[in-house]
This record gives sequence, structure tokens and C-alpha cells, in this order.
Amino acid sequence: MAEVRFEHVDKSYSGKAKVIEDLNLQVCDHEFLVLVGPSGCGKSTILRMIAGLEEITAGDLYIGDRLVNDVVPKDRDIAMVFQNYALYPHMSVYDNMAFALKLRHTKREEIQRRVRGAAATLGIEEYVQRKPRELSGGQRQRVALGRALVREPQVFLLDEPLSNLDAKLRVQTRAEISRLHLQTGTTFVYVTHDQVEAMTMGDRIAVLNGGVIQQLGTPSELYNQPANLFVAGFIGSPAMNFFSARLLRGADGAQIVIGDGSDARTLRLAGTLAETIAGQATSEGRPVIVGIRPEDLRLASEGSENTLAGTAEVVEHLGNEQLIYLQTSGTILPETAAQARETAEDAITLGPSVIARVEAGTDLRPGAQLALQPNLGHLHVFDPATAQRFI
Repeated sequence: MAEVRFEHVDKSYSGKAKVIEDLNLQVCDHEFLVLVGPSGCGKSTILRMIAGLEEITAGDLYIGDRLVNDVVPKDRDIAMVFQNYALYPHMSVYDNMAFALKLRHTKREEIQRRVRGAAATLGIEEYVQRKPRELSGGQRQRVALGRALVREPQVFLLDEPLSNLDAKLRVQTRAEISRLHLQTGTTFVYVTHDQVEAMTMGDRIAVLNGGVIQQLGTPSELYNQPANLFVAGFIGSPAMNFFSARLLRGADGAQIVIGDGSDARTLRLAGTLAETIAGQATSEGRPVIVGIRPEDLRLASEGSENTLAGTAEVVEHLGNEQLIYLQTSGTILPETAAQARETAEDAITLGPSVIARVEAGTDLRPGAQLALQPNLGHLHVFDPATAQRFI
């Protein structure tokens, strides 16, 4: 097993703008690292550089203690699983899994041991004599995983391996890959655009945008302490709600004022959050972006303080919970919204639509007038000028 280390790595094509810029990243030995981000952010390029399928433009790349800048793919001791499985259609499952070992002139007994072992690990023993066309999508993906597993590589590279599977199979195969990582103890680098996959599978997650790592941390760190507006808007499903607001230091303490004019909503703060905000607030009101996750909004009882009121546009009943899409008024400060959108590169949407995740049990219908009460201990506050988190 081995760590993977990028030191000041750049990647560009034909002298054009850099796809990856000054990448410094260490994937620890035995770690499951997920690279996540929108299409075109550079995550697959990073994976292909590890595999040797893309040359780096500048910097150094190490697998273990070995500099591999000029090492050809077959000598890097890695195994890659692709989105489209890449199985040989004329070969049986057994021959697909054994192919790379035969090219290395591995002894027949050793090939049989590894293939049978991998098939047992992945639960595909009964399919080893079938052709790929006789298998379902999930079974083909397990064959592709098995083909990588028999090589006993130092590093597994997985490039969106679940994107061709239906929702149920994605959940099942997700668990199988996580279990495979625990069983083998191999270093895994996994690329996906699906943040749910990232959150459920990764020991750590690197969130990329524009070829730059926006934040690297555990799923909990990214969810609870997003470093900037982009990460806050990308991590979480449904996405975080964002509001133009002001931090106001008033006679009765620190406040967050959402919106402007007669429709402004005031959230009166207390405790640790109030003490933290007091140092940032001004008597005129400092412009900020406030983020509230859908699960941190609950239906408020009549007469409650610190609420956001509006009309339910859409109600999605999901069995044990409901998603409410609420139309509110007065939540946008135009100059703050323009700043935030520019600095976050269109990664966020500012009110007036609000999404709340609430428990099932209340019979809600579109058109209902509702009031939502945020969990003030879970607010996220960002600077619209820099898009960085400061509370």
C-alpha cells in the first residue's frame, strides 16, 4: 500500500489556461479520499495524472516514496475502475478478471487463487463463466472491481464508477466499495460529481472548483464548517439556503437582519453565537450572506419569534419527512447578491425561495401560509466580498 502525493503540480493543454494549478495534496496510506466537484473542475484530470494517462505540466507526483512523473502507467502499480466498466465482451468474467495477470505471466495457480478470491469477496462466483452481456449493470461493475482487485495494487483509482447504475444499485454498490476498502486496506482515490457519494464513502473529501481545492476535510468538517460559499452550496442535499443579510449591533444585542425595508426579518441572537457576531457587527449593519441548511428549519408555532414567513409553493412528501419550498419576500439585498454570485462563481442561489426539511405528520399543501424557525446555533455566515466563511 502507498500514499499519493502531489507537490506544486500544474496541468495545462497546449499552453492554454491551467486545468490544475499548484496542486498540493497528500492521500494517506490506506485512506479513502474522494475528489468531488462540478463537471470540468479537474477531478478526473487529477485521477488520470495518478494513473499516468495524463502527463503533468509542472511539479512532482509521488506514489509511495517513488517519483512517478516519467513512469509509464503499467509500472505504477495502480488499478483503475472506469465509469463504463471497459470489459472485453468476447471474454468470460473469469478471463476478464484474469487478463492483466496473464499479461504479467503470473502462474496459473496464482491466477485462479486471486480470481476466485476476488469473486468471493464481491459475490460473483456464480457468474465467472458468463459473458458481460449476460450480466446486469451492477454485476458488470462488480466484475470491473474484481479485475482491479486481483492485481493487488498499491492504489485503487475509481472514476465515477456508479454513474451508470440506477438509484437502488448505486446505494448497494456504494456499500460494497466501502466494504472492499475496509477488507483490502488499500489506498482508494475516488472521483464523483455526486456529493452524497462523497459524504457517505470518503474518509476525507477534496472539494474542487476551477482546478483548485476549495476545502479538504472529513465529511463532518465540510458539512458543519464549510470554508466558503462554494463548499457550503455544493455539500448538502437539498442545498443550503442563502440570504442577503446584515449583522447589526443594536441596543438589545447582536442581530441578523434578513432582507430590507418593511419586509425585513430580524433574528435576535443569544449565547456564544451572539458573542461571536458582536465583534463583527456594526451599528449600520455589516453586509453578509447567511446560510441555513433545510434540516435546520422547522415549522414555527403561532407567536414564535425569529421566524421566516411565506407561502408554500411545493410540498414533497418523502415518507418520513417533507420538503417544503417556501416563497418569502424581502430577502434579497441586490448589491450583496451581486457580490456573492461573482465571488462564488454562480455556486449559490440567494432567496426568496427557501427549502425546509421537516418531519412528516403535518398535512401541508401548496398555498399554505407558513412560518419557519431556524436553529440559530447552526447558522453559517459568509463575507460577500470574499465568499469566505467568518462565522
